[in-house]
Amino acid sequence: MIRRVSASAALLLSSAAALSQQVPGELGELMRQLAARRHGEVSFVEQHFLKLLKRPAESYGELTYDAPDRLEKRTVEPKPETLTLAGDVLTVVRGGRSRALDLKSYPTLAPFIESIRATLAGDLPTLQRLFTVDFAGTAARWRLTLTPRDAQVAKTVSHVRIEGAGSTLTTVEIVETDGDRSLMTLREHP
Repeated sequence: MIRRVSASAALLLSSAAALSQQVPGELGELMRQLAARRHGEVSFVEQHFLKLLKRPAESYGELTYDAPDRLEKRTVEPKPETLTLAGDVLTVVRGGRSRALDLKSYPTLAPFIESIRATLAGDLPTLQRLFTVDFAGTAARWRLTLTPRDAQVAKTVSHVRIEGAGSTLTTVEIVETDGDRSLMTLREHP
């Protein structure tokens, strides 16, 4: 059973990569560059700009990606926390406790997670299924603005903006409809 699921996932991802390779121009080139990257590890600074706060709340840590679908966010400060996404399961470790969440049970979370994971994977079909995709720039220096297609998600999130250079993401910004936003700035390890 697990082998069948893994084989199906591999087939879907290879199909997505093949479709991305057929996209002409700079967006197609960007998706090909992203799909070719199999691993990445960056440090991050995340700022939450909330109307209730006079200055942004900040957190720091590391983000790791392993193709095709593993993403781990380890927050070091101000409070240690690890979020690990493997397939459709999100595991949260905080305060010595662990909790696993099946993303299928939280359909409004999936677009946020997939905005990053599908971008890292160069999976344009998934991005286009979940968002209206606006591409600006070149494959060398680019910006994706992702507007949620799902009406429930669009009630809370205006858009996700991801910027990068080549196959490296540099910022991820989530702008909510109420004006609150989060900005994650990423730096590759030397």
